[in-house]
This record gives sequence, structure tokens and C-alpha cells, in this order.
Amino acid sequence: NPRNSGVMGRSFVRAWRHARIAVNAPEMEYVRLATLADADEIAAIYAPFVAHTHVSFEEMPPSRRAMRERLVDARDAMPWIVCERDGRVAGYAYASAHRSRAAYRYSVDTSAYVRDGDRGMGVGRAIYGALLRVLTAQRFANAFAGIAIPNDASLALHRALGFAEIGRYANVGFKDGAWRDTVWLQRPLATPTVPPLEPLALGALTPGTIARALA
Repeated sequence: NPRNSGVMGRSFVRAWRHARIAVNAPEMEYVRLATLADADEIAAIYAPFVAHTHVSFEEMPPSRRAMRERLVDARDAMPWIVCERDGRVAGYAYASAHRSRAAYRYSVDTSAYVRDGDRGMGVGRAIYGALLRVLTAQRFANAFAGIAIPNDASLALHRALGFAEIGRYANVGFKDGAWRDTVWLQRPLATPTVPPLEPLALGALTPGTIARALA
């Protein structure tokens, strides 16, 4: 049965029940919207990236409670998507506001993290592709990703999904004993219009729209 306790809003309950998409049925693999019940596993996946690598510029892994609060803060505005394999979360992808000022509201930043042991199996591409399709359905215009380098695997994934490098911040962060550059990539999600279309909340999307995006 779906793990639907603690879901981020009623629309998530409705959409999740209709949008749990099997991508590899023999292995019981699903791409679906995240729920608050996933917070512990998401925190566990993210923690090693913070504690042991330069991939994330956070310096202290967020607690399970803090991760739950991030999911709550996203609510119906920004999607969080997980890949569930054999009853556990193998990876997650999410979007956040690109900047806080109003004119930036048509663009988002995106990220994805995959559990050690589940990498190289297509999990990252599945969740990231689903994330981009949901964002397109929400009428966002652009997705941006900042990647602390070196990170060849992440760069390759983003390029495979249609991102193009647009610039670099040199020596922008100090992590894991060294100054780090960040490469920025952009992927258009829609042709810009004048006036622009206002982004939609997740709750405004039909379950069928979300199901098609997750598939």
C-alpha cells in the first residue's frame, strides 16, 4: 500500500495515489511524489554528500526533522520526487526557487541525489527527467543547476537531460579542504511568452498530468 501518511497537502494525497508509476516492475521500482514519510530516508541519502564530499556546500548534514521541514516548506509550490526501489527510497530530486525576487519566479534551481549502491542504475536520470516534466507542466520557463566541480558524473547527467553550461563561479566556496568552482547550467522548459504564463502550484495539476510527467 502507498506510504501516504504525512503527505504534503491534500493535493499530494490525491496525486500520489494516481501517479505511482512503475519504471521497472520486476524490481518493484517506482517514481513518485515525495511525502513527509520519506524525510528520514531523504536525509540519510543526503548526509554523506554533505559530510564527506564537496558536492553540497552545506557543512552540517540536516537532521531528519530539518529535512521534514524542507518538505513542508515546499508544500504545493515545488516538486520533490523520489525513486522507490523494493520499498525504500533510492534517490530523490527536487526544485527550489531560483532567487527570491518576484521577477525570478518563472525559473527554478534543480538538484538530485542517489543513494550509494543505487548509482549507475538509471535512478538519477529517471527522477531528474520526471522532475523536469513536472516543472514543465507547472509552466516554469527555465531550470538551472549549480554543480561544484570536479563532478563529471553530475555534469554528464545534466548534459544528457538537455542542460547547457552558461557560466562558472570561480573559487566561490571552500569545502573539503579546497576552494571550489561552481559550473552553472541551464535548461529551457518552455518557450518564453510575453506576458509570461504564471507558474502553477502542484495542486493545480490534474492527477493525470502528474502521472504522465512521472512516467
